[in-house]
Amino acid sequence: MEQKLHLIPFQVNEVFEVVEVVPEGIELIAAPKVWEKSKGKGITVAILDTGCDVTHPDLSGRIIGGWNFTHDDDGQPDRYIDYNGHGTHVAGTIAAINNYTGVVGVAPEASLLILKVLDKNGSGQYDWIINGINYAVEQRVDIISMSLGGSIDVPELHQAIQNAITNQILVVCAAGNEGDGQSSSNELAYPACYNEVISVGSINLQRRSSYFSNSNNEVDLVAPGEEILSTYLNGTYAKLSGTSMATPHISGALALIKENANRNFERNLTEAELYAQLIKRTIPLGNSPKLEGNGMLYLTTEEYLSDVFNQKLSGQALKI
Repeated sequence: MEQKLHLIPFQVNEVFEVVEVVPEGIELIAAPKVWEKSKGKGITVAILDTGCDVTHPDLSGRIIGGWNFTHDDDGQPDRYIDYNGHGTHVAGTIAAINNYTGVVGVAPEASLLILKVLDKNGSGQYDWIINGINYAVEQRVDIISMSLGGSIDVPELHQAIQNAITNQILVVCAAGNEGDGQSSSNELAYPACYNEVISVGSINLQRRSSYFSNSNNEVDLVAPGEEILSTYLNGTYAKLSGTSMATPHISGALALIKENANRNFERNLTEAELYAQLIKRTIPLGNSPKLEGNGMLYLTTEEYLSDVFNQKLSGQALKI
């Protein structure tokens, strides 16, 4: 297929040589509150992106392998190096290790399979994406994370995703950054618009809908996507913005949810059951469902609802 699928446009806000912090987005979804129960151990997330800085100190211990499907480095399959920065940033939000310096990801003990399906320019052929999805299925990953998209509905891409779902793999996709801030309009991007995937919109760190976040009936939920701090090229760190940055918050959260749920239920939950567990952990922000779906991811929803109930009883102003 000659059509191209592109990296969803994103913004680099700042680059840092050294940081030592739990990123605000990680805090906002309440990930640290569940780390005593789960850190994603035993769960593998396949990241289909621009590759990864495999020597980054916050990531190297989490990467279990990868494959290069692009023409970068003359197509050498074992060279899945990131020359763009996007894939490295996504990887850090999912599973950066807590080394007491740098950053920590949502699921710091999850394993990462790096599938490079976009080149250094952020462009990829549909065949590369499809092959990446099929490879992830063959490797029996638990979650596929894709912060990429295009305007064309390609049946072969849809079929590959349906095959992943049939194999009980959760597929998480960025909703897209063509939004105009109005829920009355529809901005469609694929693969996020396929009903089978989990489509992720963006909010800022003040819990307000991001003006660029696509609105449509396929958005499932939202997560922090503005000025998100994570790992970057050459061992550095950066703040980036876009639905691409919201998506790995959900992918990492699913690693936590799956590890914990499989242990509690003493069996492997299906893709549909895990989706239900995810949606249970959302809170409404008051926007149209076309902008926020079921609401913002919040991993300790029970605790939040208890706080709201107590605030109502005491007459306090409600807050999150």
